[in-house]
Amino acid sequence: MEMRNTERKTILVTGGAGFVGSHLCRRLVRDGHKVISLDNYFTGSKENHVEGVEYREGHTKDIEEHVTETPDLIYHLGEYSRVEISLNEPALVWDLNKAGTFGVLEFWRKKGCKLVYAGSSTKFGDGGMGRDQSPYAWTKASNTELTRNYGAWYKLPYAITYFYNVYGPGERAGAYGTLIEIFRQKFLKKEPLTVVAPGTQKRNFTYIDDIIEGLVLVGEKGEGDDFGLGDVREYSVLEIAKMFGGPVEMLPTRAGNRMSSSVDTSKASAIGWSVKHSVEDYIKNIISAGT
Repeated sequence: MEMRNTERKTILVTGGAGFVGSHLCRRLVRDGHKVISLDNYFTGSKENHVEGVEYREGHTKDIEEHVTETPDLIYHLGEYSRVEISLNEPALVWDLNKAGTFGVLEFWRKKGCKLVYAGSSTKFGDGGMGRDQSPYAWTKASNTELTRNYGAWYKLPYAITYFYNVYGPGERAGAYGTLIEIFRQKFLKKEPLTVVAPGTQKRNFTYIDDIIEGLVLVGEKGEGDDFGLGDVREYSVLEIAKMFGGPVEMLPTRAGNRMSSSVDTSKASAIGWSVKHSVEDYIKNIISAGT
């Protein structure tokens, strides 16, 4: 991968011990930056720590207590990030995504640096109805509006990105897990792959390295909203399960489960981003390694 000749910056990554955050921290350190991670370890893990990163443990609503430096750039990734289960714990979602993000935005306002906010593609699902289908989706959608408003009210530089079903090494399974890793672990254990009915719900699966390349480009060049980072190829959940092969077990329908998504990568493409990996190849590699 091409190395960029960029000046050394102080970069703060919230959620730096999470799946996407740890990959981003690794890339930023490799590019020669000073990197600070703030993570409350709700879903992040100390196993994800990257050499050369300065780790601080704490809630984003207390960010000013944990980070006294003035960063050149903030990547705000540290939020609650599951859709359906958020319906069972709205108070937790509010604490992490509203109280926490308000703390980050106030920190940004006082420091006057650039912010890259990781929005959620759920707000584009089902023709725009997806934004109101769960506490997670609504808090993320309203946070993109608040970020835009802070940028306008206080004349602050920012960019907002949207991830689409990120997969790759370091992805987690379990209650807060993501689909490809859940399927991978079930496949390796020779367990049936569980698909929530009807199974025809479509998703865009995007490899972690492509997401990180997009985040770095947006950090360097992105301005404003609507930087979609997603593979435009669309697959139903049942199609993904069949790629793994083996038995499939259908589960009852769940509230908050959007049926479609909408990917617009035009702004990301305009600053040089493109997808270089496919979920089909990733699954083929899993199958060949596991057999």
